[in-house]
Amino acid sequence: MNWVIRSTKTIKFHTNLKEIIQSIWKDLTDYNWILTDLDFLSNDNKIPINYDHDIFTLNNKQFEILYKSDIQIIWGIISAIPKNTDLNLKSISTLSVEDEKVWKDKFLIPKAFVEIVAFDSSYTIVKFKDEKLSDKFKEYFKEEAIDLEKFNKKYF
Repeated sequence: MNWVIRSTKTIKFHTNLKEIIQSIWKDLTDYNWILTDLDFLSNDNKIPINYDHDIFTLNNKQFEILYKSDIQIIWGIISAIPKNTDLNLKSISTLSVEDEKVWKDKFLIPKAFVEIVAFDSSYTIVKFKDEKLSDKFKEYFKEEAIDLEKFNKKYF
């Protein structure tokens, strides 16, 4: 299942990675991470992303630094990718959060295991390929996690 977080008291701000993936973090330690189309706020100059590049490929240790920081992702596509996966980074670097496909159930990066989309600090879309992880996420956010398909039927 795929979810959208719109209104929430569970997290301090959209998209606070520490709070968004807290309930599933231990299940994501064997993945690398792809981040693209980013806009963010952070006072931490030790995070492994910046505005010098359009795309970042982070191993789990690098992503953990980001996960533990107090960064706010305003716009961005963040995907957990199985290690040793071949990807077309040039193609991925052209993906846009503003593409209507982010609101669909399909992953923007088909080889992703989990995909998080930060949409203008107002919505956080989280897509899963693993039902158990999806259930853990839903249990953590309860009614604040809205089924993406139902959300689309109501608002689009």
